[in-house]
Amino acid sequence: MYWPIGTPRIYATTTARPPSRNNSLVVSHDGLPTGTFADAASQSGSESTIAKGGELNLDDPATYPLTPGPPLTPATPFIRSIEHDVSRSGTSKAGIQYLGTSDPAIVPTGEPIVSLKVSRTGHLFAVVTASTLTIWQTKPTVILAIVVRSESSMRAYGSSVDLLIRPDSAIFVLQTSSDYLITYSLATDPDARVYKPRFVDHANIQRRRQSHFGGPGNSAPDQILLGPGEGAGVRDLSVRFRRTIKVDAGIKCALALDDELVVATKKPATIQCIRWTPDSAASQISTEIISRMGWLDKKASIQQMTHDRPMNLSTWVTSDGKAYAVQRIPHTLPALEADPKKLFKGYCFHTPQSPTNHAIRAIVNARFSLIAVGCADGNIHVYSARDYAGTIPPSHVHKATVSPSQSGRLTTLSYSPDGYCLFAGYEAGWATWSVFGKSASNSFNADGSMAHINGEDWLTGITDACWVGGACELLLIGHQSESIWSLEMARSAVTGCYSPPNLFRTVLQSSSSIMVYRGYDLPDLTSISAEPFLWHTTRIPSNYLLNQWPIRCTVISADGRYVAVAGRRGLAHYSVNSGRWKTFSNIAMENEFQVRGGMCWYQHILVTAIEANRSYELRLYSREAALDSSNVMFTQQMPAPIVLITPSGEDSLLVYTYDNLLYHFVFAPVSGIVQPIQVGQIAFNGIVRSPARVRGLSWILPEKQMMDGDPSQDVAYASVLFLVDGKLVLLQPSMNQGGQLKYDMRVISHSVEFYTSMRDQSSNYMLSENGDHFSWDVDQGGLRNSLWVFEGQSLKLWPDAHDVLYAASYDSNKELPPTVSISLDFYPLSILLGKGIVLGVEPDLVQRRDINYSFFRFSIRTHLFLPDILQFHLRANDATAALTLARKYQDLEYFAHGLEVLLHHVLDEEVDLAPPPEAALLPRVLTLLSSFKQYLDIVVQCTRKTEVRSWRTLFAYLPPPQELFEESLQRGSLKTAGGYLLILHTFEELEAASEQSVRLLSRAIKEEDWELCKELARFLAAMDESGETLREAMELVNLEVKKETDGPETMAKLEVPSFRSNGHSRLRRQNSETGSEAQSASDVSSSGTASPV
Repeated sequence: MYWPIGTPRIYATTTARPPSRNNSLVVSHDGLPTGTFADAASQSGSESTIAKGGELNLDDPATYPLTPGPPLTPATPFIRSIEHDVSRSGTSKAGIQYLGTSDPAIVPTGEPIVSLKVSRTGHLFAVVTASTLTIWQTKPTVILAIVVRSESSMRAYGSSVDLLIRPDSAIFVLQTSSDYLITYSLATDPDARVYKPRFVDHANIQRRRQSHFGGPGNSAPDQILLGPGEGAGVRDLSVRFRRTIKVDAGIKCALALDDELVVATKKPATIQCIRWTPDSAASQISTEIISRMGWLDKKASIQQMTHDRPMNLSTWVTSDGKAYAVQRIPHTLPALEADPKKLFKGYCFHTPQSPTNHAIRAIVNARFSLIAVGCADGNIHVYSARDYAGTIPPSHVHKATVSPSQSGRLTTLSYSPDGYCLFAGYEAGWATWSVFGKSASNSFNADGSMAHINGEDWLTGITDACWVGGACELLLIGHQSESIWSLEMARSAVTGCYSPPNLFRTVLQSSSSIMVYRGYDLPDLTSISAEPFLWHTTRIPSNYLLNQWPIRCTVISADGRYVAVAGRRGLAHYSVNSGRWKTFSNIAMENEFQVRGGMCWYQHILVTAIEANRSYELRLYSREAALDSSNVMFTQQMPAPIVLITPSGEDSLLVYTYDNLLYHFVFAPVSGIVQPIQVGQIAFNGIVRSPARVRGLSWILPEKQMMDGDPSQDVAYASVLFLVDGKLVLLQPSMNQGGQLKYDMRVISHSVEFYTSMRDQSSNYMLSENGDHFSWDVDQGGLRNSLWVFEGQSLKLWPDAHDVLYAASYDSNKELPPTVSISLDFYPLSILLGKGIVLGVEPDLVQRRDINYSFFRFSIRTHLFLPDILQFHLRANDATAALTLARKYQDLEYFAHGLEVLLHHVLDEEVDLAPPPEAALLPRVLTLLSSFKQYLDIVVQCTRKTEVRSWRTLFAYLPPPQELFEESLQRGSLKTAGGYLLILHTFEELEAASEQSVRLLSRAIKEEDWELCKELARFLAAMDESGETLREAMELVNLEVKKETDGPETMAKLEVPSFRSNGHSRLRRQNSETGSEAQSASDVSSSGTASPV
């Protein structure tokens, strides 16, 4: 559901021009006295050795000597365009001199970035090179501080190789090549800002409350230079050196947690936990030897560690290629239960079967309860974490798009914050997948030479990557590169708001705009084209993005007329028809609430689930009124936070809350104002363990209850569908012996990325579409009750959801009805039921020689699902259902093409399998085709696109080609009859072919189809190299035409052309036995074709 868009922005620390004198930076000696070198390192009072076991209060400034000389707040250096950077071929000693008051600082240029880390909140990120630490602000993307390590520090402690950030961003830790940990503290003033623009004379600035494009005219004068998320300005912060820690046992890897720093050592192989703040109840440093961990191999060492805070779960990758799920044993356990020497407990869930399956990286996806393990062969094995007791079975595998020799070694893994996208960086490129394994995009198809010439390191290899801005952007670090590349990502609106309209109408959101697919109401052939005009793109107002970036939630109305977006706080909505946005004119009103739980549209009314002042509400806003707190149509207080809201049917609203209650509201006018009225609720205590894990829900009502029943009784009849993690769960109501309502639960699908019930779409179409083509009673009756599920690799559906309900209601062990499986080579976004297609997008990397950069764009992809469903019905020997469904779509302009695809697929299968006649599917398909007027054309078109060897199989179940030729001629389909003429020739019915060609040529002359006459003449010329067949046919045609007309013009057109044999027709005729259509119908001359159509 994520696709790269555009070309990335480039950021770098150093430039070719030195800054002005007032931008002072000073070298950090990291606790060493000025002028000392490596031989003095062991005498430094700021250095601590873990083996000594001393108290290391990393949070108390008083316990550390301050670095002599440096100012408390290093100033931000002057930043110019990346185009002026020093060439990569420059010497490593090149640098930029920063003049300070005590000691000059040099920021080396040309040093590649070795590590990138983002703070938990995402407002900061930091990079390190061998000798520098640079702290950046995310928005605006500027440098807040640079720490340059002195030459003495480099000699004493070694170069920097990795960076750790404590989750609260208060402490930064550098890991060095000489097994040192250098800690720095960061302090910020929340009210202090620097570089704030100010305009003295701004009386002529015009402002508009509504805007077509959200330009800077909406902003205050001092904000017109600021972009999305930059309203808070540039923060002021202070970085101080704190302490250097020597790890005598050597450092394999380290991990910064909330309470402690976890270090995996080399020899001996141990895990050492260093608390940030000394605890009076326990030692500050705790150590556990790996060989004494019973659940780990004694000879193993830790190669990589990650930690996920929402799941409170860590992953360890060991030297023998295994991966473990690990938890810290709590300090609060009673002394009798806890062994003080045991710090961790874990379970091995990935054991390599071969060296290619050795684990290299591991990452946790808390949103879907998954753990991804990157292996040596480039594939990524994903496991499902069901509990904390070691039940972690395999889920699926993300297959590498290229071979290991082409991709290189895996370097980094990262899930998007919402868990929907997995990014993998390799030594020679990168790739992304959806959460359950659908390939989305990659850079391996890029032209490496062009990327190298343009200096686009982000295409040719990745060292590290991080998501920022709620997954709006992806930060990339290339190999041996000093640049940071920020790649913008577009994603489906379903990722932020799981709502039926978002599933039925494709909406994409990027960092600052939304894109709405508008082909639903266009002609059939237009809607399936890849033309850019099918996208309605609009920029979100800059005055809203200024302080509320990133956009977290986007929702479209059922009829596609309105779109609403919500960022950090507040909201804005847009009319697709008028092209106008509406935002809060009062910033205080906008900041008063936050959308949490989603949004949806009911006609022109926006329903929002909000949190304001620790209260939880449903608020209704009218699109017709200005956005203002005084214009709220209705407010419904809720007792608990809302997980999600979703419309159902024509006037129902389902609201699911964190107290595990599902509320049913019905929209009704009260005193002239539309309000949601609660008519029922269901408690799922004991059924749904974690409400926060529910991503989507809907319910299915019996037909009678939906049409004539009392809405207050819907909760007693509704079958509820929950999407929990990747499982689609069906809850069906029943009565227990005491007459109380209970629910029977069954998981009906796994690895589900999204699902949609077409019953939720039916009411939308009945309300918004007037044409007969979109009438549910006329065209969509066959799939009105269908249930669609996308399982990562394929799109599946049950043609009738009632079959699923029936199978799951009586016996939990009874098999569910089979599904129709639709294979797609792109990611599906919506199902256009009225047009019979699945809609999706596919990214495309564009590299051109007339520009010096590459960029991504995405194109529309469609797939006709009708052949797959028809084949499913025919395979089940349900010809009635297939015929009923086909008739629903017979008015589509590409209906005949769909039937041709069906015939082509079945024919290819049966040519290879050769099933017995009683088990053959081909005769059922041909029987279905014979029910439609395009039958003869479909058969001819299929033969033109298949090999000649398949024709015998096809015509074994068809009337002789002679009969089909006659029928085509009777219907007046001359081109179709010409196709059967070619088949007669291929089957060596030469006399019939010659005779029928004369009849067809005469008919073509009568109807003045001169193009067909030309093709027939070429066809007859190709039948023998002497040309006698053509001459005889022309004489017969001339005699026949003379009886009806003596027109000289017509006779002139039928003169036999000069004929010259090239001696190839006999060979070509022999090849027609086994060759393709082109071989059997080749022209005797060097140009043209012998095909009569």
